[in-house]
Amino acid sequence: MSERIAVIGGAGYVGSHAAKALAAIGAVPVVIDNLSAGHAHAVQWGPLVQADIRDTAALAQALRDNGVCAAMMFAASIEVGIGEREPLAFYENNVAGMISTLRALRMAGVESLIFSSTCAVHGATPPPLVETSPVAPVSVYGRSKAFCEAIISDLVRAEGLKAGVLRYFNASGADPDGDIGEEHEPETHLIPNALKAAAGIGAGLTVFGTDYDTPDGTCLRDYVHVSDLGEAHVAALAHVRARGGLTTLNLGTGRPYSVREVIDTVERVTGLGVPATYAARRPGDAPVLTADISAARATIGFAPRYSGLDTIVATAWAFHRKVWAKAGLIKL
Repeated sequence: MSERIAVIGGAGYVGSHAAKALAAIGAVPVVIDNLSAGHAHAVQWGPLVQADIRDTAALAQALRDNGVCAAMMFAASIEVGIGEREPLAFYENNVAGMISTLRALRMAGVESLIFSSTCAVHGATPPPLVETSPVAPVSVYGRSKAFCEAIISDLVRAEGLKAGVLRYFNASGADPDGDIGEEHEPETHLIPNALKAAAGIGAGLTVFGTDYDTPDGTCLRDYVHVSDLGEAHVAALAHVRARGGLTTLNLGTGRPYSVREVIDTVERVTGLGVPATYAARRPGDAPVLTADISAARATIGFAPRYSGLDTIVATAWAFHRKVWAKAGLIKL
């Protein structure tokens, strides 16, 4: 019988790609999601159990009923601006939800966990960022993830939990087969918003800050393809189940691109112009964020296959065009 792995928050962007990566190795991804931000149509490789992570008893029952032997945790609030306006709700979902999930895992006898974290735990620490860079978040979102990391670390020490913490840089792109992709509402990420602008959807793209100390004055970010992240979760789970303890890894590419480079790539891939307006910097935006992925390469063999910027944009464009055409927003 194939192993059954819980993908908590698996109807969302990265979680659904991890579910597909699990299915590719013969595992059954059991998606547990309350569908507050995820999409039932993204659950295509195993069962969907609709439950909230803050309902400990229901979550534990779902884990037991489905014979789950390990878990990946993606469920979280992610919109940085909302976190700054509504911190209590953010902490309730991300931190209280994490505590509830860990209790449910213990109740169901699940001993291995991969946690979806973020480079935002490093705050404004100068790059390139390594796993031992200071944890000094500057946003509610980053702090909520850092709190979760600390709780997991304590359970590894005190209870023998086997855990992996994966800190993403800029998750981007879409499944190369076109099955799933990024569907956030509201959408705050640069690449889908640049594609929307190119397609003539909405009011155009706003670029925040053109006076950074970077080659072209705009922010530099490390974009990593979501399918590479999905495969990294599978490799990290195998590693922690075999080795035990706590493994923390930063996942990016080590090659940052500027906002202007992203816009240029969108225009080249789509053959369309990107109407853009330019505004002042946003508070908290670092000039450069980029990862040193040496540890991920050495520990789990992380070698991104899809994370060239042209591939990221092309896969995202193929997915979004299909979605927008179905919604009647564009014609193919």
